[in-house]
Parts: sequence; C-alpha cells; structure tokens
Amino acid sequence: MTERILLADDNPNLRSALRLFLETRLDVELIVEARDMEHVLAQVEDSRPDCIILDWELPGRPFRERVAVLRSLVPGLKVIAFSARPESKHNAFKEGVEAFVCKAESPLVVLDRLQKICQPDQHLG
Repeated sequence: MTERILLADDNPNLRSALRLFLETRLDVELIVEARDMEHVLAQVEDSRPDCIILDWELPGRPFRERVAVLRSLVPGLKVIAFSARPESKHNAFKEGVEAFVCKAESPLVVLDRLQKICQPDQHLG
C-alpha cells in the first residue's frame, strides 16, 4: 500500500508518535501533519492525500461540514474519524467517514483500519 496520509490532531506528541508508528509499518509515500482545520484545508490542497486520520474534536468548523468540504477538495478522500470519545462513533459514520478509531485503542487498530479502507479487496492475514 503506497498511500498519502494526512494526520490531523491538535496534540503534536500524538501526531508524531502515530506518524512514526505508521511510517515504520506501511509503504507510505507521504505523511503530512495538521494541527487545526485551517491547516488541514491548506495541507489537503497541497498534498492531495488518499486518506486522512481526522481528530473528531479538532479546532475549527463543525465535523459534519468537514467531511463534505474535504471531499470537495479531494474527491474519493477516505476519512478515518479519530476521537477520545467512543460515543462519537455513531455520529462519525452518520457524517460519512469510512472508519472510526477511539484514541484509547492500540495504534494497531489505526493500522488495521488504514489497511482495510486502502486495500478493501485484499486479504489481510
């Protein structure tokens, strides 16, 4: 899987830890980081990612507007909602995300969700 991934979270330590984890386990062309929605929008236009791991509580516009705006900039963009609140899962899927990961889950869950949405037809042993 060679993908361009955007990590959007306002916690720089979490972003860098997740970036390092993904870079060591995936064939990734580019991992870009963003700290707020304004930065996300600029990075999406510049890097044209295949997938975004998007913090549900990221400062900026309401989440329900985010998925539509991001997909208008990059049609086919895959969105993984990332939240500290597991109760956000239902609303995230209602807004059209492909996957949801709770921040309390293992980074392996993020890896699994990325692989499933980026290679849906491939068997993942």
